[in-house]
Amino acid sequence: MLDALRELGRAASFGLLALSASAGLTLAAEDPLPSWNDGETKAAIVDFVSAVTSEGGADYVPPDDRIATFDNDGTLWSEQPMYVQLAFALDRIKAMAPDHPQWKETEPYKSVLAGDMKGLAASGKKGLLEIVATTHAGMSSEEFAQIAADWIATAKHPVSGKLYTEMIYAPMLELINYLKANDFEVFIVSGGGIEFMRPWTEKTYGIPPENVVGSSIKTKYEIRDGKPVIFRLPEIDFIDDGPDKPVGIQKFIGKQPIAAFGNSDGDFQMLEWTTAGAGRRLGMIVHHDDAKREVAYDRKSHIGHLDKALDAAPEKGWHLISMKDDWSRIFPD
Repeated sequence: MLDALRELGRAASFGLLALSASAGLTLAAEDPLPSWNDGETKAAIVDFVSAVTSEGGADYVPPDDRIATFDNDGTLWSEQPMYVQLAFALDRIKAMAPDHPQWKETEPYKSVLAGDMKGLAASGKKGLLEIVATTHAGMSSEEFAQIAADWIATAKHPVSGKLYTEMIYAPMLELINYLKANDFEVFIVSGGGIEFMRPWTEKTYGIPPENVVGSSIKTKYEIRDGKPVIFRLPEIDFIDDGPDKPVGIQKFIGKQPIAAFGNSDGDFQMLEWTTAGAGRRLGMIVHHDDAKREVAYDRKSHIGHLDKALDAAPEKGWHLISMKDDWSRIFPD
């Protein structure tokens, strides 16, 4: 930001250049959503924000009540070919394996180490919970946060080869910034682990840790080596998905959102609860229909399954965001 200001300061000494720069900035300021193609979806966002922020208008909402919630996986960043947190857990198993030689012959670890995803899937929910318990518990919250932060800083998407934090959707990041500029309080409400997301969401999305709601495991307060810590236990505490998303919002935010954004049936109840409230509301679903620039999937996908919400969208008044038609670009340059 400071570098940009210095460059503008230099340009100001040249009359024509200064005028050109000023004109360019004015044009950019006129469109807060430059990665969104003009059309009904973009217009719906702008109209909604204008309506709820116009003081004296019929749909005006005070800033304290301008709550917007976003799912994370598949809504803010890529979730294919697997959830990023699952990739984290699998990498953790591989990193921990030298200290556990018995894993080479013990499921579900054997399948993970062999790269056998079908074998891991065959272990079912029990196997996945065991992987989560092994990789996410048995340490302090502080230790886990550091492990997660270190991993996300270098981990790369298996197909694109880009950092996972470069696989965020540029149009959604613009939308977050647009809402924040209009005095919305923006929250992530995700099925992902709350302590997995919190170490990096502020740097990636500009959303601080306290504005992240997610799934969690049980913890307890302990004194370890003379130091007070919050210790992570190998037990699930809360799964922030489906009908529990509104429960989590009420529990951790305490207010009903006026705008909600998701991409799968796991977001159905969050969208339903949000748009059922009084006054002007906005519900939107990111539809992955761009096989060329990202991945096309919905009803038959094992990740980001979108079926019930896809059918209900017209009746509920939810807008489908077409990645193919509504976004001029998907990822940041």
